[in-house]
Amino acid sequence: MIDLKFLRENPEIVKQNIRNKFQDHKLHLVDEVIELDAERRATQQQADDLKQKRNNISKQIGALMAQGKKDEAEEAKKEVAEFGDKLSALEKRQVELEEEVKGRMMVIPNIIDPSVPIGKDDSENVEIQRFGEPKVPDFEIPYHTEIMEKLHGIDLDAARRVAGNGFYYLMGDIARLHSAVIAYARDFMINRGFTYCVPPFMIRSEVVTGVMSFAEMDAMMYKIEGEDLYLIGTSEHSMIGKYIDQIVKEETLPHTLTSYSPCFRKEKGAHGIEERGVYRIHQFEKQEMIVICKPEDSMVWYDKLWKNTVDLFRSLDIPVRQLECCSGDLADLKVKSCDVEAWSPRQKKYFEVGSCSNLGDAQARRLRIRVVGEGGKYFAHTLNNTVVAPPRMLIAFLENNLNRDGSVNIPEVLRPYMGGKAKIEP
Repeated sequence: MIDLKFLRENPEIVKQNIRNKFQDHKLHLVDEVIELDAERRATQQQADDLKQKRNNISKQIGALMAQGKKDEAEEAKKEVAEFGDKLSALEKRQVELEEEVKGRMMVIPNIIDPSVPIGKDDSENVEIQRFGEPKVPDFEIPYHTEIMEKLHGIDLDAARRVAGNGFYYLMGDIARLHSAVIAYARDFMINRGFTYCVPPFMIRSEVVTGVMSFAEMDAMMYKIEGEDLYLIGTSEHSMIGKYIDQIVKEETLPHTLTSYSPCFRKEKGAHGIEERGVYRIHQFEKQEMIVICKPEDSMVWYDKLWKNTVDLFRSLDIPVRQLECCSGDLADLKVKSCDVEAWSPRQKKYFEVGSCSNLGDAQARRLRIRVVGEGGKYFAHTLNNTVVAPPRMLIAFLENNLNRDGSVNIPEVLRPYMGGKAKIEP
């Protein structure tokens, strides 16, 4: 959510930003907000004037009674009562207007950074740089579930019987590998100075609407029936929510946290063969990183965050690239975002394994996360990034470490988490 004062003073900048995101159907909201806000301020002024008049007349009543002018005092009392009715109506209208303004402001997209490439959708995202040399072995690499099945590491049929499509049982060494990757990612981020956290896996609706747009919420979140609770789609939700209604001392910034959680997502819509298996699922686990910082530091932290993910994947000898998200692919709250994509030797292309986002003060404004310093109070900036999200990450891991005989090499950094194993054998 952008600053209302900024919108009021810069309507054309806000409209051009909407055009840059190819959301022309939202252009009318800017004029509506300006009109409603003007009415709201006028209503507030009328209410303030009435309060002042009521107070002045109330003071006169006592003087009139002291002078024995009871009739005039009674007339003044009637006038005060009438002011009360008018004031109640104005205050009610003011609340209605505030809600109408807020409802529209929640839908208007955040102002994107000038460096963001303009494009309609993810097909126009821009590759920035590659890390590591993509390789294709001289033998055929099976689909990832086939690799797992040969290692007795997955049971999709049992998962369908128990929970339906979009779920899985990981077994044996593959399950152990899954946990090893999460543990390694945790320690990797702790060694980079981040504080480890395990957050709540459910959050209230106020937090949901504070951290994401309504469109994202509808597409992702599972609602707990009969309660004001949602299952988290990523631990970023509850990690940023941790700061709701908080005033953070400037000298304590930045707050850098890395969190583990299961994640639950609806994943609406049909998907192609490359998104079957464990690529796009309703339940998975993830190690996340978030930062709460001063506005002037957020772009520096943005670069640090996505580089953390690159460094982790390279430590496992998996080639990756950074892909800059274009304007049309940015969620409404984001100022700037990029994906980290891992190399798939089987597909001979890259696929997404992480996403890094700078949300400016949008989440902080919605959740009322403020910073207090020598210059007064202001809204914090928030950022988030995926450290690692198996089992999708396991697809890249298995394909890049697969041997001709079906065994899978374990990189040296991961072996302490696998009981010293150097290889998973069929």
